[in-house]
Amino acid sequence: MKIWQPFTQEKTTATPLKIVRGEGVYLFDERGKRYLDMISSWWTNILGHGNGEVAEAIYRQARILEHVIFAGFTHSPAEKLCHELAKFLPKNLECFFFSDDGSTAVEIAIKMAYQYFVNLNKQKRNIYINLAGGYHGDTLGAMSAAGNHSRYHATFSEFFFETFSIDFPHSSQDEAVAIEKLKIFLKQNNERVCALIVEPLVQGASGMKMYRHEFLDQIVCEARKYEIIVIFDEVMTGFFRLGTMFAIDQCVEKPDIICLSKGLTGGFLPLALTVANCKIYNAFLSDDWRRAFLHGHSYTANPIACAAAIQTIEILQREEIQQNIGKIIRGHEINLQKLDHIFHKRQCGTIAAFEVESTEKARIIAKKALQNSIILRPIGRTIYFMPPYCTTVENLKYVYKKIRQYI
Repeated sequence: MKIWQPFTQEKTTATPLKIVRGEGVYLFDERGKRYLDMISSWWTNILGHGNGEVAEAIYRQARILEHVIFAGFTHSPAEKLCHELAKFLPKNLECFFFSDDGSTAVEIAIKMAYQYFVNLNKQKRNIYINLAGGYHGDTLGAMSAAGNHSRYHATFSEFFFETFSIDFPHSSQDEAVAIEKLKIFLKQNNERVCALIVEPLVQGASGMKMYRHEFLDQIVCEARKYEIIVIFDEVMTGFFRLGTMFAIDQCVEKPDIICLSKGLTGGFLPLALTVANCKIYNAFLSDDWRRAFLHGHSYTANPIACAAAIQTIEILQREEIQQNIGKIIRGHEINLQKLDHIFHKRQCGTIAAFEVESTEKARIIAKKALQNSIILRPIGRTIYFMPPYCTTVENLKYVYKKIRQYI
């Protein structure tokens, strides 16, 4: 028997570490050794591990209603979750479509945008604009939307639909050049462009690449001139990861569609939402069944997952959690300054990152960190920290101290 792991070269990887328990910021292996989870287990466990209140909410819901088909039926957990999320979203984003994870949330957004124009009898809109280096998931549409610049999806590029990539800006001069290239492309091709899709402010899987909200506002404004659908992939950036509930809170221009997942249930269960504005929703209303959005999943709006999400959102609003998010942000600011012999220090909210000389050195640092009970997962030569919100100042001091020693 062999378990095939994700994003892993099975021939060269070490034997997986068997984790048996989680508590707060810690994970425990079968020998009882504990590890600081500095990446929130692939960015999902924003409240840490084993949160008792979320677990209790799951238990209560499981005793009442574990699942029901969501076509032609509804239930209170789904309705309450949408009601709670609507408080944090722009008023025009009020049409909620459930799915299972970030990839499917993005896949839905891509299909919604395309069919929106089909339903309006504008069927030539089949080009998607992205920000070079973006990552939007591993389903075929999500891979396609990222374009040919992704380090993960080249094998499948012959299946991709047509895209245009905006150059990622590393300086204000880069921003101006990228905007000008976008303007030229749109002037020539705007009638064929369906949607603009971006990870707002931080590109996660490409190495925690960060850019200014002013640049994002500019490219959204350019898309708006031609009635292009704007999609914000907030699968990673949502739920206070960047310091605000969503990245859109730091932007002037708002999207037509937002994709949410990862931290939505506090890391307990798979759940995702694609939230669209009423203009898009209304384009699917018709007496013709074919104009409906014919998409769904077996576990759409699972009541147990919804209950976990409701409890997570309630916890996130508490003063002590908000204060600790602030402490994590300040802890990164202070400790990043103490790191020498590294490149491109950067931070956005609770995410901190920097580069080392090579991918090999990043792997060595991660290996040494694991020996010292710290879980990291470098992206190329990028070392990053994305800790749960229960992380203490002392936890951060310990991690940064060890990193300084390794470097």
